[in-house]
Amino acid sequence: MPFELTSPSIENGQPIPDKHTRDDANLSPQLDWTDPPEGTQSYVLVMEDVDAPGRTFRHWGIFEIPRDRRHLAPGRSSGARTEDLPHAVNDFGNLHYDGPQPPPGDPPHTYRLRLAALRVPNLPLEPRPSAAEMWDMARGYILAEAELTGTYAKP
Repeated sequence: MPFELTSPSIENGQPIPDKHTRDDANLSPQLDWTDPPEGTQSYVLVMEDVDAPGRTFRHWGIFEIPRDRRHLAPGRSSGARTEDLPHAVNDFGNLHYDGPQPPPGDPPHTYRLRLAALRVPNLPLEPRPSAAEMWDMARGYILAEAELTGTYAKP
């Protein structure tokens, strides 16, 4: 089987439930993955709004996810980090999950969750890296990448 990222709350390519958005409870979704490639030493995760005006906007970044993990539990709230894993600073300036929140009147935005299996146990990052810096550093160590997308438009 291929390396795959799934969620019981987000069906690939479908609308993201309100509870996972900044317009509602802002809870991070449960994520599950299967069949990482041989040699995986850790994972990194990033959530991006690929339709944000001007540039990709990163909502969430987690690194140094242990190689034996196959799951991230659903989050608590925007004020809490998901589990006790190192988080990168998202583009809202926070060290935690911040869900979708496109500008009012925009058509639905696409949100991409990307999980990369890395060949190293940790990345040589400065303290408090941005999610963009984390992902850029990870690129040189990726063995495989799994992706899940969802959409959201402000009600």
